[in-house]
Formats: sequence, structure tokens, C-alpha cells
Amino acid sequence: MKIGYPCVNNSIGCSSGRTFRLRSYSDERFAETVRGNLDCLGRMLDFNARHGILFFRICSGLIPFASHPVCRFRWQVFFREKFAAIGGLMRERGMRISMHPDQFILINTPDKRVFLNSLRELEYHAAALDLFGLDESAKVQIHVGGVYGDKAGSMRRFLDRYSDLPNEIKKRLVIENDDRSWTVEDCLCISNESGIPVVFDNLHNKVNPCGLSDREALLLASAAWGGRNGLPIIDYSQGSQTGPRGSHAATMDIRKFKRFLEETRPADFDVMLEIKDKEASALRAIRAASGDDRFMRQ
Repeated sequence: MKIGYPCVNNSIGCSSGRTFRLRSYSDERFAETVRGNLDCLGRMLDFNARHGILFFRICSGLIPFASHPVCRFRWQVFFREKFAAIGGLMRERGMRISMHPDQFILINTPDKRVFLNSLRELEYHAAALDLFGLDESAKVQIHVGGVYGDKAGSMRRFLDRYSDLPNEIKKRLVIENDDRSWTVEDCLCISNESGIPVVFDNLHNKVNPCGLSDREALLLASAAWGGRNGLPIIDYSQGSQTGPRGSHAATMDIRKFKRFLEETRPADFDVMLEIKDKEASALRAIRAASGDDRFMRQ
């Protein structure tokens, strides 16, 4: 079990997802921005390595406009050595890495144009993880998509589109149960037919339940993981006491987290903490899990 947080480190004072306006695009502006984003990512990973945080979700905005036609810069070649150096740190410290494109990535959309835009975005994410030199346990996580008034038809369209994806994308793609349309049970149906792994989100399972307990869902989802896919990934969060239903808590209630770990035995998994204070809660969760025999120690 590795524990981590997504995208932003509040302790080091930089962002790995800086961008600029499309109308301001130039190769010079693009290269400067990407260089700064990669430098910041390196700083965040160094922080994580020093503090035993071995799971991290890289910001999708690492390479701004990577999938947009305006970007003709050969960033994969220009920044190859920088990617390799950062990837070396990831591998040396045994870090698990993931990415999570925005919700406009829609594999099952009826709109062909939206699908092609989504495909280009997934190609970028897969290419970035390849450039880091990461194995297939580094995943690109998406939601199933929309329902479009016909859930069965939308599920079939996802399965058909998924089967035709390039292997460079397919080997990295995983799906997550969401808080509105696609339950854990729905995702497991897709997984059983396609083999795509399911990322279990505990808060979404609470807000959009299907009758499976967290433990039951995790054990069923584990079937498509293992081997080259690595341990199952879960998104763990706690609901905000003040925000809308399904919004994430500002900080971690450690008692609830420890109870979750006990209730989900013997399932083993890597934990992405979707808590607003990011690395602060990750450090507390690592201390809380230190006595768990599933926990990965450096």
C-alpha cells in the first residue's frame, strides 16, 4: 500500500500546471512554461520522496495545449532528457504515478468531434507517462462518461470505443465510479467485459451507491488489477461538513481513515487521498497506516 495526493503541493510554493492564454501562444512561451512546470514537478516529487509519499497524481496541465492543434512544438523530443531524469527519480524511489484528465474526456459521447478531441488528450497523457519511462502500473484515470438518455447504449458505445483504442492508451486507461451516473456496479460490468481496471472511489460510492460495501466493491474490483497493472488504485475522500453533498473535506479525519483501512481488509491497494489540504493529510495518513501490514515502507 502506497499513499499519496493529487497534483498540488501546498508546501513548496510552485505549480506544475501553469498555463497561458491561447491567443498568447508562441513556441518560446510554451517552452518556458513547460520547463517551469517540469521543474516544479521535480521539486514536488523530491519533497514526496523525502517524506515517504510514494503515490502521486500528476497534473494534466503539465504540458499546456499538448492536444490542441496550435501546439506544433516537438516537446516530446525537446524535453526528453528532463522527462527521463524525473522518471528516474520516480523509479528509483518506487513511486506510483497516475494522471486524471478533466471530465470533458468522453469516450462514449455520441459526438464524433468530442470523441476525437478526447482521443488526442488521452494520447498526450499516455505519451507523458511513456516519456517518464514508467511501466503499465502508471495509469490514466477517467470517468465512463455520459448516459445520454440510454445507459445500456452508452455502456455499449464505451466498450466498442475502448476495444478500438491504440494499445498505448488502452494499457494505461482505468475507469472510476462517479457521483451521479455510473456506480461501482456499472463500472464492474464494463470491467468484466473489457478487462479495464476500476478505480474505486469511496465517497462516490456513498453519494451514488449500488448496494456494495466498500470492502465488497474493492474485492470485486481487484480482479482486473495485479500483474502489469499493479495494485488496485482507490480514491479515498471524506465528505465536507459544510460544502455540497459529495464535496471533499478540507482535512482528514484520521479516525475515519483508520476505520476504513480496517473495514476493507484483506484488500490491498494504493490510496489517492482527495483531501483539500493535500500533502498535509497524506503525511498524517502515512503515520496512521504505519502499523498496517499492507503499508509500503521505504
